[in-house]
Amino acid sequence: MLTLIGAVTTLTAFLRVAFLIGGVVLGAVATADWAVRTRRLNPFGSVARFLRARVDPQLVPIERRVLRAGGRPTATPLWALMAYVIAAMLVLAGLQMLNALMLEAVRATTIGGGELLFLAVRWTFGFLSFALLVRVVSSWIPSLGASRWLRWSYGATEWMLRPLRGLIPSIGVIDITPIVAYFALQLLQYLVETIFRAAFS
Repeated sequence: MLTLIGAVTTLTAFLRVAFLIGGVVLGAVATADWAVRTRRLNPFGSVARFLRARVDPQLVPIERRVLRAGGRPTATPLWALMAYVIAAMLVLAGLQMLNALMLEAVRATTIGGGELLFLAVRWTFGFLSFALLVRVVSSWIPSLGASRWLRWSYGATEWMLRPLRGLIPSIGVIDITPIVAYFALQLLQYLVETIFRAAFS
């Protein structure tokens, strides 16, 4: 278990640097594409031709979402950059959560008793939070969202997202109900853990 914890820690550190480098590169490309789309750069120049041939086809799924939400196509590169940043933050948060759960498992096995029950509660909330993370990331990448390997995340989270959608409107092309559900889970976890601590103290 300790070896696995070390591997996850190393992977998290590597991905943090990789996401930062990717974000800088994607930020430059998104800015250039936005400038071409808004005609701040020559739309017939070599940069514009490169972007239309190589970048714009990759942005088609996001552009469809922007148009469905009533946004402007010119904003698509900036929405793509925002989606990248959000996805990177969620992946790193998921890895850190996994690492914390494994550390707790190692500690709980040395304590036993009520601590194991307490750990089961924390893992349940951790699983639901992770399912939300997977669902958010896969929703921004259509090829992942259609994968049968990730359908479990929809089944694990739809029961809490469906009622929230009727109460909370989207912000542009962003559905914020998973964020609200995440914080609601954190609050509920805190309440349940407080009750457990009081019961076993």
